[in-house]
Amino acid sequence: MKPFSGVSTALITPFLNGKVDYVSLEKLVRDQIKRGVQGFVVNGTTAESPTLHASERREIFQQIKKWVPAKFPLIMGTGSNSTENTIEESKVAEKLGADAILVVVPYYNKPPQEGLFQHFKAVADAVSIPVILYNVPGRTVTALELETVKKLSAHPNIVGIKEASGNITFARQIREACGKEFILLSGDDATYDQFMAAGGDGVISVCSHIIPEAMLHTKASDYLDLIGALFIEANPIPVKMALKQLNLIQSSELRLPLVAMSAAGTEKLKREMKAKGLL
Repeated sequence: MKPFSGVSTALITPFLNGKVDYVSLEKLVRDQIKRGVQGFVVNGTTAESPTLHASERREIFQQIKKWVPAKFPLIMGTGSNSTENTIEESKVAEKLGADAILVVVPYYNKPPQEGLFQHFKAVADAVSIPVILYNVPGRTVTALELETVKKLSAHPNIVGIKEASGNITFARQIREACGKEFILLSGDDATYDQFMAAGGDGVISVCSHIIPEAMLHTKASDYLDLIGALFIEANPIPVKMALKQLNLIQSSELRLPLVAMSAAGTEKLKREMKAKGLL
């Protein structure tokens, strides 16, 4: 298998009374490993990365590194809409022992394709660990175009992409343009099966918190109603509620500006979990 292929979980950050709940985090991490998950992303969007303090990001990573087996792949999210800050966080990730960094397309300031190229190149030039691009236009507005991905794939430190647009044609084009060695990871659980059929190498998943076995066996299409319920409100609101229902975390608490799942959303999620025999 290629490095970072298979199913990696984009870990949530459990909170309890405003603080990181390390008891729940350890329980979750150990459950995930037991159930076959093949890697973790730490400090991704699902971790509520914009609300984590620098000291929390470092401690969370260090704790998780203690709990996972040797050589278990740990990818750390370091991206922001500031190239300077992204470089600083990427260097920290390298010092902490991250196996790779996940760098999102800069959001809000809407750079052109040349700006995106220069941003990712500057980050990749600044570290010696692998860089995985993260294309998620639903959150960033700006998106990587095929020619930009192709140019970036020539950089020796840029090893792959998390492609979360849900556009299977685009995933197929990336595979054709960047070659078989470029690591192609899905960031859209609902289209994961199609993504793999189009030449994908794996997924960085939210749903693998709940249904890791389904994701490991490329059975996402059997769980589309549940997957839909896990995204009816902003991620990670629903997945935290699901984990609380499964008693894998003590609280579904979030940090503002995210808020607790609505009563209607919670009922729909519970119905779908019951329908799949999870509750």
